[in-house]
Amino acid sequence: MSQFIFKNIAVACAITCGISLSGCSSDTPPAEFATGPVELPALSSDANCLFVSHSTPYQGMNVNTFSLEYDKAKKHARWVAFKFYNTTGETNVDRSPDDSFAPDPAINIKDQRTRNDFGRKGYDRGHLCASADRVYDSEANKQTFYYSNMSPQKNSFNAGIWRELEAMVQRWGRNNSLRDTLYVVKGAALNKPEYIEKYIGGDKSKPVPKYYFMALLNKKGDGFKAIAFWLDQTRSYPRNEKLAKYAITIDELEEKTGIDFFHYLNDPLENAVESSIQTSAWSGL
Repeated sequence: MSQFIFKNIAVACAITCGISLSGCSSDTPPAEFATGPVELPALSSDANCLFVSHSTPYQGMNVNTFSLEYDKAKKHARWVAFKFYNTTGETNVDRSPDDSFAPDPAINIKDQRTRNDFGRKGYDRGHLCASADRVYDSEANKQTFYYSNMSPQKNSFNAGIWRELEAMVQRWGRNNSLRDTLYVVKGAALNKPEYIEKYIGGDKSKPVPKYYFMALLNKKGDGFKAIAFWLDQTRSYPRNEKLAKYAITIDELEEKTGIDFFHYLNDPLENAVESSIQTSAWSGL
């Protein structure tokens, strides 16, 4: 297992890994269409934010489980990013037991939420990088149970439309005929007061998000497509709701969240894929 915490991802990769800016683990070759790890958004300049990346040794490689930017002031991730490709798309292990929830060893425990912030407070310990996103390796699956990867989600949302969207993304991510690599960013928007539903126990360091998002970039051969989703956990959704109704462009998501997604893409490609969506290009949507 390895964890890295750096404010500057360029320095992080160059110093820690001794490789080019293609990524902080040996699972990613250099990419001509990007200047750095494609799944990672631009980092915040806020001193309260930490960049953390978790990985595990797997099949002779150091495979990234997920990376995140963690806001210590809100005890919540700004975003969690990872990718599906042939290795991480494998399904070899089951979900870790519920006693696997644990503090993230790369973040000071005082800056993390605890079990008492969920459950009886009315919220599930909602995974951002889902347990089912990382079932190629048991240790990688356990890492998804870190509290840095948890968000307070209402059960109706966590077990409802959010799970449906997660399952759709997992189907795309595990279908070799649809992708070479599917880059995924998930999170909850906490950048505006109106995006916060309430605070756990009135504690301003423990906001409950109202809105959740996903940003996806799919590469297949020389082709790219991108799509984003924006969901409100305070509303109810009909069963079997069409997920396409909640699709937006990456540009629109960036406007809502203040996060610069897929910024390592070459500018012409980034501008093209982030400005429009075609929902019919996404199988099953």
